[in-house]
Amino acid sequence: MTPVYLDNQATTPLAPEVFDAMLPWLKDNFGNPHSPHVLGRKAAAAVEVAREQVAALLPENGRVIFTGSATEAINLAMGAARTRQARNRIAVIDTEHAAVRDTALWYRTQGFETRLLPVDADGLILLEELEACLSEKTALVGAMLVNNEIGVIQPIEQIAEMAHRAGALMLCDAVQGFGRLAIPPQPDLIALSGHKIYGPKGIGALWVRDGIELPPLIHGGGQEQGIRSGTLSPALCAGLGRAAKICAERMQADMTHIEALAERARSLFGDWTVNGSLEQRYAGNLNIRRDGLDVARLMSDVRGVAFSAGSACASGSGRPSHVLAALGLEPLQIKSSIRLGFGRYNSLEDVEQAAHLINQAAETQLS
Repeated sequence: MTPVYLDNQATTPLAPEVFDAMLPWLKDNFGNPHSPHVLGRKAAAAVEVAREQVAALLPENGRVIFTGSATEAINLAMGAARTRQARNRIAVIDTEHAAVRDTALWYRTQGFETRLLPVDADGLILLEELEACLSEKTALVGAMLVNNEIGVIQPIEQIAEMAHRAGALMLCDAVQGFGRLAIPPQPDLIALSGHKIYGPKGIGALWVRDGIELPPLIHGGGQEQGIRSGTLSPALCAGLGRAAKICAERMQADMTHIEALAERARSLFGDWTVNGSLEQRYAGNLNIRRDGLDVARLMSDVRGVAFSAGSACASGSGRPSHVLAALGLEPLQIKSSIRLGFGRYNSLEDVEQAAHLINQAAETQLS
């Protein structure tokens, strides 16, 4: 039996229209988009159409660079800190995805001072802590739009404005928000991923504000705007582009649908406590806990639902969630938390079935 899929923060199903858009570039139209002949030019044209489709959901005064993932995009973006003369401080929110947080911490080995900015019990940045961290030394500030574990929406506009007043750049990990929410225009660098918006895995993108210099992360032929070396996949680019176009067309309808799913889920998990802000959050992410529960056992018992105990990137690491720990949760509370992620292709029946199975297993375990 196929389980009910409620792990849309980890990845999303490939939209049928996206599959159809990719297929020609996997079969007959196999040209290298960097070749000068007719097949290459045809492939290059498809890449540029996709670039425009992605750019349509982003601020106007910048360019889109295709990458192999959002993690690569974030690593490329953080290289901008190297171009900021006499500035050697990087500040990121403590609850950032590992792609940002761990990369920022790695920069300590490169002579940078990395600050992890605390959050309150709702998971929202303490702006006074950011203000105290900003100075003429600050090169870059990182903040994600929607947290991947708890769905909290950070005040990106305020964070960017504060960073800019101090002369710093602002990087926004928009992976969980791109295609779902309007993207704030204030950041200087914005990272996104294909497989979080019903597109293919293996492709991401970085939006870069005009005038910002980036040192290459991958050296070689410089195929992608002289910044990112390696042959682009027209199929993956076309898939990401079509996924972005569909999101632009369906954003309000998707949000209305997901809000209905979330409202129904909240009513069915009344005995659980929500982790993170109740107001400043993306409805498609519901992170909840029930004291005394062993979530590892729960996930083993509930085979009929695909859900998560946190970030897919951290699963198997054995480390407790740094996001939930930053909210002040105790280790046992962290181990009693689950994440449910609702998406375009979920139904109310999915939510009701999942809630029944999870609650039933939880009651059995706690009885």
